[in-house]
Amino acid sequence: MYAFGDDFQPFTESVNTLDEIVTEYIIEMCHEAAKSASHARRNKIKVDDFKFALRRDPRKLGRVEELLAMTKVIQDARKQFDETGTTMNPR
Repeated sequence: MYAFGDDFQPFTESVNTLDEIVTEYIIEMCHEAAKSASHARRNKIKVDDFKFALRRDPRKLGRVEELLAMTKVIQDARKQFDETGTTMNPR
């Protein structure tokens, strides 16, 4: 909340309310993705199921696509780094 201009120490009620809203949203998205997987006769949820659940919200869907693309770039960079013979220390 601080990053968006809120006080450094927000009210506990504000934190709890935001936590409740975010938790409810995540649960709803997971249920929507599970429905999509169920219609496809699958037991496991895939990334495409979440993308399908977000299909009516182009802004969020675009952000998902952007994050997936960045994940791919990071994975490729790590693979290229590892191929040079050096190892990274895992955190």
